[in-house]
Amino acid sequence: MIGEQLTFNSKDGKCLVEKFVLGMVGTNCYIVSNCITKECFIVDLATYSKEMVSYIKRAGYIVKGILLTHGHYDHIMGTEGFVGDFPTTVFAHECEKEFLMDPTLNLSIRVEEYVVEEVDCLKDGQVLNIAGFEVKAIHTPGHTPGGCCYYLPAEGILFTGDTLFLRSIGRTDFPYGNHEVLIESIKQKLLVLPEDTHVYPGHAGKTYIKVEKYENPYVK
Repeated sequence: MIGEQLTFNSKDGKCLVEKFVLGMVGTNCYIVSNCITKECFIVDLATYSKEMVSYIKRAGYIVKGILLTHGHYDHIMGTEGFVGDFPTTVFAHECEKEFLMDPTLNLSIRVEEYVVEEVDCLKDGQVLNIAGFEVKAIHTPGHTPGGCCYYLPAEGILFTGDTLFLRSIGRTDFPYGNHEVLIESIKQKLLVLPEDTHVYPGHAGKTYIKVEKYENPYVK
């Protein structure tokens, strides 16, 4: 299923964010494109979507990478098929590699065993130069050990996966989840960002750092 497509356009007209809602639990998968060069990167791939693939081809996008926020099945199961159509590099935090390789940990064993074998590992604070943007990897453990948010400081955009939602937070009742660690990650690494930062989570609607800082009951 394809959801809301045009969700953000930067003031300089360079950065476009498009959201596709995919998979059995309605995961937000994002295309972040450079309107000048047509280069783009993808944040999370819940399932292989022919509609999304066709859209990228029609738009003339040049895929430069896939950024995984974490290893749970509902964020990764489209990766292999997508790379088959658009050969590119898959990135994830270094602490998430075990999850990506283990169907029990990534929970895909519940539906269809799935692993992501080829991945470039990122460190906390590492900056990627991709599709003409600087993207900072922010390690936010708690939902999973290697949960990672991706921050574009120049554009004021943050992709939070299942770490932070609109007035909510990610679950911590899965293997290796930790509620206290998750709250600390959010408070110390995300809520310190500029309040007007656009927040694009892994499920449901977008929000802003200001909203979460003052209205999220889990982090007050």
